[in-house]
Formats: sequence, C-alpha cells, structure tokens
Amino acid sequence: MKTNRFWKWALAVATMAVVTGSAFAQAPSATSNTAPAVAAIAAPPVAAPAAAPAAPTPPTAKDVNSGDNAWVLISSALVLLMTVPALAFFYGGLVRRKNVLSVLMQCFILACVISIQWVLFGYSLAFGPDIKHLIGNLDWAFLKNVSIDTPHWDAVTASSYAGTIPHQSFMIFQMMFAVITPGLIIGSFAERMKFSAFLVFAILWATIVYDPVAHWVWGKNGFLGLMGALDFAGGTVVHINAGIAGLVTALVLGKRIGYPDRMSPPHNLPFAVLGAALLWVGWFGFNAGSALSAGGLATSAFVVTHVATAAAGLTWALMDWIFNKRPTLLGVISGAVGGLVAITPASGFVNVMGAIGIGVGAGILPWIFVSIIKPKLGYDDALDAFGVHGVGGTWGAIATGLWATKTINSAGADGLFYGNPAQLLIQLKAVGVTIVYSLVVSFILLKIVDLVMGLRAEPQAEKIGLDLTDHRETGYTVLD
Repeated sequence: MKTNRFWKWALAVATMAVVTGSAFAQAPSATSNTAPAVAAIAAPPVAAPAAAPAAPTPPTAKDVNSGDNAWVLISSALVLLMTVPALAFFYGGLVRRKNVLSVLMQCFILACVISIQWVLFGYSLAFGPDIKHLIGNLDWAFLKNVSIDTPHWDAVTASSYAGTIPHQSFMIFQMMFAVITPGLIIGSFAERMKFSAFLVFAILWATIVYDPVAHWVWGKNGFLGLMGALDFAGGTVVHINAGIAGLVTALVLGKRIGYPDRMSPPHNLPFAVLGAALLWVGWFGFNAGSALSAGGLATSAFVVTHVATAAAGLTWALMDWIFNKRPTLLGVISGAVGGLVAITPASGFVNVMGAIGIGVGAGILPWIFVSIIKPKLGYDDALDAFGVHGVGGTWGAIATGLWATKTINSAGADGLFYGNPAQLLIQLKAVGVTIVYSLVVSFILLKIVDLVMGLRAEPQAEKIGLDLTDHRETGYTVLD
C-alpha cells in the first residue's frame, strides 16, 4: 500500500513539474542574452569580419576579448579539477581500500595520456576541417595552425568556434572534456581491469569513439549538429557516450569476484563526498564555460546547473527516505552527480523551471536503475557509471527537447513545451545514434584488447587488490 501511495505521489510531482515547465513556455526570460553562439551548437552563425572579395580576412589579436579569454581559461582549469582530484576521489572513496590507489592512478594518468593524444591528433580529428560530416582531417595535428594570439578563423566556412578567444584557448578547454570522458568509464570496471589494458583501451576509445562523436555534434558540419541536435556541454558527447561504453565494459569483463554477496560498502565515504563536492564546483566550468564568453549565457548556464543539481540531490534523498526508510549521504551525492549530468546538455538552452524539472527526473530515473533494475538484472556496474551517466545523460538530452527555449539562447531552438515537438524527435535521434555507435565500437575495441593482451586482472591479483599487484603501492599503512 505504501509503495502504491508513493507512485501516486511521484506521478503527481512529475505531472506538476511538466505542467509548471509548460506554463513558463511563453514567459519572457530575465536571462535572455545576445552572447556569441556556443561551441555545442554545430555551425552557429557568427558575423564574419571585413574581407576582401576574394577571401575572408582573419581577425587580429585586437579582436581577442580578455574577459572572455580569462573565463574560458578558468573554466578549463575547473574542468581539469573534475578529473583530478574530483572524479578520482569520488570513485576512489567508493571502492574497497585495496583498490583506492588504482582508481586514483587511472584518473591521473588519463590527464597525462589523453592530453598528449589531443595535441598530437585528437583535437584535429574532433574539430578540424570536416571530412564528409563524420570526422575532422589532420590539418591541425600537432596544433599546426592553432594560433595563440588570434581567435580561431576557419577560412573554409568563414566562421569561428569562438570568435573572441585565441584558438588555443578553445583547444585547451575542449581538451579537458576529452580527458574526463574516458575517466567516467572507470566507474563501471573498477577493481578488475589490468592497468596496461586500461591504458590501451582508453587511447583507442578516445580516438575512435570520443573524437568522432565530438565532431558529429560540435564540429563544423558534423552531421548531428547539422541535423539540429542540441548538446550545450556534453550530454551525448560525454555522458551517454561514456555511460554506454561503461555498461558494455562491465558486461564484457563480467562481475567482480564475490559480487554481490561479498562486496563491502564504500571504504571511505568522506572521500566520495569530497569528490562529489569538487565535481559540483568544477561543473560550473564544464557548463557555464561552454558559453565561451563571460556574458549572460554563461550566467544562465551557471544558475540552471546549480538549481538542477540541488533538485536532483533532494529528489534522490526523498526516494531513499520513502523506499529505504532513511535518507543517505551516498544517495544525496549520487543524486547531485546525476543532476549535474542531466543538466549538462540543456544548460545553455533552458530556464530555471526547466532545470527543476530536469533535476527531479535525474533524481528519479537513475535511482530506479541503480536501486531496482541493476540488482534485478545482476550486471556489475561497479560505481554506477551507466546508471548515473548513461541514464542521466539520456534523460538530459531528451529533456533538452522538452524544455529548450530560444528566450534563453536565440542560437538554439524551442522544445516541445515551447511549441516545437520536432526538436524532441531530433534529440531522440541523436541519443539513438550515440548509443548504437558507442555500444558497437566499444564492444569491438574491448574484444580486440582482450584478444591481444587480456583485459581482466588475474583472480589472485583481484583478491589481493590492484594497488599492490599493479602498482606495488598501498593507500593505507597497515599496523601489526
């Protein structure tokens, strides 16, 4: 009876959220702005500088806006903070003590390895001049023609990704997204993948999965962007992409030894709380930084990011309280991260009421997957990378098609609640394409790595713990 009453209550709350969001559909927004088009919108129209009839003239160093550039550089540092130390401590606190260093190591080494990959060729593949709407070419490999003193100017399309900051500022900002995305997958295979296999898979996945999807959505003439898909800061590119890869990895590797009966609870919940708190702070660079300017659009993205996170953390706590009799700290931080994930694609397109609706959904749907569906299906998504990022990112991308409004971002589109049901269909298509591509290619890459060098740690190594067997280190001193 209590469960039935709860579902009636939950349905009523969800209905109120939808109705409230719809009621604000025609209301003018105080956060409406005329900020430059963001990188998350494929091929946004940007006014071309004065040009001779034969060819456009690149902007000069005088065109760099120091305020915009400062904000993007600060945001880049905030996004790096999300990987090390935020994600490292969030995941590290959730595993068993014998594997804490292995998780910290995996997160830290990604910041090293993917940064080099990005400079050598990753950035050019993701954002370089387009090849058939599928991938960038290698014209910008080794950062060739990626200037440090003038805004990026693409003579082919006569438009820029970010017209008021140096090209290398845009490059370094996007590098931090490329660093954290494979890091999210760690949560699915924690405590059981060999470090060597992890490194090889991460490089291959970043190159063959992340870079193409980033080009499809954010690159000039990428086909999903041309289709009109909205992804302000990484719902499809980052969270769905990594979440689906995480699920595939968990299934290919199989369950941890002793799962689920002999799995211990998080070994250091305060570490996880510290990591979640740092993620919340860093995410303002993730979302508000994606405005690529220090204007009103960045302010709006900052506000809705915070509001959605608060709504999701509160909702997850209520779900725990109602179903499990106690609200838990682990539940609050899980819900907060789910809210951050879900608002990411919508952060540059929705108002605060849309953010609340997205946050409530992010507190309910991932909770259902983590607390009900995963135990019933029995797959071992160790730290719920799929349950939070895959499910939360999917909800956020779809919800963008519900609550997006051009009163927030004129370069975006209106969603279903603002009279444009076609945008919801576009979002569904983008979600479907990303899921299928990430699932299929991630599976192939895992099988190749497993065939060549083996993916999973030896049973004895898994029992001892990867800290000692992979790194000959321990996170804690054991006293006799």
